[in-house]
Amino acid sequence: MAVVVRLVWPEPRPLTPREVTQIVNTIMAQATPLPPPGINAYRAVLPALVVVQAQKSDEQTDLGSGVIVNQDGAILTSLHVVQGARAIEVIFADNTRAFAQIANAQPEKDIAVLRATQLPQQLQPAVLGNPASLRVGDEVFAVGHPMGLTASFSAGVVSGLQRTATPQGLETRLEGLIQFDAAINPGSSGGPLVNRNGEVVGIVIGLLNPAQQRAFAGIGLAVPIDVAGGAAGLPPY
Repeated sequence: MAVVVRLVWPEPRPLTPREVTQIVNTIMAQATPLPPPGINAYRAVLPALVVVQAQKSDEQTDLGSGVIVNQDGAILTSLHVVQGARAIEVIFADNTRAFAQIANAQPEKDIAVLRATQLPQQLQPAVLGNPASLRVGDEVFAVGHPMGLTASFSAGVVSGLQRTATPQGLETRLEGLIQFDAAINPGSSGGPLVNRNGEVVGIVIGLLNPAQQRAFAGIGLAVPIDVAGGAAGLPPY
């Protein structure tokens, strides 16, 4: 009986090493690689990103960044970007332009909440993350408008937590800050610091530079979003 079975269903021929390699290469070539985490993080937060232009005088207009944090259109940014401005104009991701006013502020955290006179037809606030889950070494991304280069994206890691520092250009010493090494420069202030899921975990408020220059020297600082969001009436974690 065994002989009959083998005649009808012969044992399969073992694959040669070359055939195995060809099959593996074919499967790998057909597989779609996952995009880097930064790509999804950028796409997730981009619709909520805002350009903030603050006219301080006839000769001076400061540029900063902001992020929409709720369905009411509240925009979080750095207070030093808009403080003392004669007029504030915001530009949304869809190029909607509107004037805005400071609705609330936390001077001890360098955080301001802006309310625009007009909102985009398709309002898409950012998804907020939990900064308490951050660990030193976690990937983070800074999104903003450094040097006027709109919607710029830089990658880095969390370098420290619960930092106390006086960021460049400020007189107030701030506590409980996130330290990170994603590149930021003038114009980045007020922008979101996001995790690899595109969730906002902080608001960028400035940089440290021992040479007292406005160029980035590897140390960026952000206010955790649970603290910054309190100015906009967001619930705590």
